[in-house]
Amino acid sequence: MKEEGIDNLATEFLDAELGAREDCRLPTREAIAAITHRYVSILLPVFLRKHDGGPGLDTQAYLQEINRPLTDQICHALQFDARVQAKELPARAGDCAAEQTEAVLKQLPELAELLAGDIHAAFSSDPAAPSREAIVLSYPGLEAITVQRLAHRLYLMGVPFIPRMMTEVAHSRTGIDIHPGASIGEKFFIDHGTGVVIGETATIGRSVVLYHGVTLGAFNPLIKDQNGELQRGQQNKRHPDLEDHVTVYPSATILGGNTRVGHHSVIGGNVWLTRSVPPFSTVVIRDPELVIRNRAKPALAWDI
Repeated sequence: MKEEGIDNLATEFLDAELGAREDCRLPTREAIAAITHRYVSILLPVFLRKHDGGPGLDTQAYLQEINRPLTDQICHALQFDARVQAKELPARAGDCAAEQTEAVLKQLPELAELLAGDIHAAFSSDPAAPSREAIVLSYPGLEAITVQRLAHRLYLMGVPFIPRMMTEVAHSRTGIDIHPGASIGEKFFIDHGTGVVIGETATIGRSVVLYHGVTLGAFNPLIKDQNGELQRGQQNKRHPDLEDHVTVYPSATILGGNTRVGHHSVIGGNVWLTRSVPPFSTVVIRDPELVIRNRAKPALAWDI
């Protein structure tokens, strides 16, 4: 944040009339959480309704319920971001927000198709899943992925603040932290999911399976430019790439923007990987040396 931006904000926060100014409103966690929950509650039942037209007019009608709230929050985000950057407030923030909302809602059919692929991936990969309906109703990984796919579209549009706020709503509910900048292919499955972390510049191919505790992280995130500033966003490629049909088992850690896992590879549990591996690789750690003692039954006080 530029110094003049900090000074401007500090002055405004001391202004008693700040809350009454339309252009000073921030996007709120409560509003973003409500929009996110409503979106999930609309999109997931699309699969269950199974009407011939796919996500048709009834779904579009339901989405009107989040149209205005999302437009308002994007408008607040655009205005606040301009102030943070010490830039002139956008003259058509409301119109721009409405256009971005319309653009993302028009992508509903594609998002629903991706959802169907994710459900299929979960059912095909998990023998504990009794039905696809059970996956829709109860699998936290599906919720986290569904929210991230929407947030990713907003991220690509350049909408500030809101994409990350959306994925943090899912993170708080599921324990799965996927940055909205991560690029994720179709038929993605996260089994169990708790503790999964996927960084901003990670890319994931088709038909990838991750288990709980997996980290796709940054090996050295503190790269600075000639002015001593951290390089941010997609310009600083710091997270790994997984090609198609990769499986990563629990608690594996894969780090670095130059790390690429070739297609059809398997990464074993607890692996720490910071270099690329070719397709069809299996990466495991050596079995630890176990010490197993056969202990006699201890004498109890009343046996003595």
